[in-house]
Amino acid sequence: MNQIFKTTILLAILTGILVAIGYGIGGRQGMYIAFGLAVLMNFSSYWFSDSIVLKMQKATPIDEKKHANILAMVQDLAAKDNLPMPRVYMVNSGVPNAFATGRSPKKAVVAVTAGIVEILNPAELKAVLAHELGHVKNRDILVSSVAATAAGAISLIAEMAWWGGALFGGNNDDDAPNPVAMMAMIILAPLAATLIQLAISRSREYLADEYGAKLVGHGHDLASALEKLDNFKNNYKIKGDSFQQSTAHLMFMNMFNAGVLAGLFSTHPSTKDRVARLKSL
Repeated sequence: MNQIFKTTILLAILTGILVAIGYGIGGRQGMYIAFGLAVLMNFSSYWFSDSIVLKMQKATPIDEKKHANILAMVQDLAAKDNLPMPRVYMVNSGVPNAFATGRSPKKAVVAVTAGIVEILNPAELKAVLAHELGHVKNRDILVSSVAATAAGAISLIAEMAWWGGALFGGNNDDDAPNPVAMMAMIILAPLAATLIQLAISRSREYLADEYGAKLVGHGHDLASALEKLDNFKNNYKIKGDSFQQSTAHLMFMNMFNAGVLAGLFSTHPSTKDRVARLKSL
């Protein structure tokens, strides 16, 4: 399925869940209040996304002399698709990764860690940078903010209903809602919203992979980079603080996912699937 179409469908489903749970539990007033609170919570993270993430990662502007080759890669890739030149940052971390942030292409930031510069060869690193520019091109910070707002509103409505749905005055129907159905909605709706939000995130990663492969001309270098990082992840016990883990969804690869249900609750597709798609391009 086309990833743009898939994202559109998932966002539509997420909106449908928001409307349904809003009317079912809190009525129109409850839905509006929760949606307004979610917008307020996510607006600042969207508008100031670049400065927030860079501070959390302790990123600094890249040394233009020491890493002139990286700057040249970004300049070449951006010029190929007429994108504004993003700011380029370095994160002093041995964990190999990269990310892009910023509310628009003109405000974009691309960052790499010291670890990924050491592990990847120039062709692989350039392919990763092309992937990150794909997030910039596709305005994925905006897409993820919209998804987070809807999912956040759903969770807020459910939490408010849990602590007392009477706050919103109900759904104005004469008949009281079935308590079992309401309890199921309170529990299942936020879970469904989270799963859809994560599916949107995975869809955007596939889209950025495709963009990056097309920008460099093939998918083999990006696939090779993914395999190297996956090998690093599997052979080293990665330690990270809560800030690093909270921004894992922005990274080229989530180095913290684990567990039997990782596929459903992962911000990124499996490395195996990403590599297979890239090699087939």
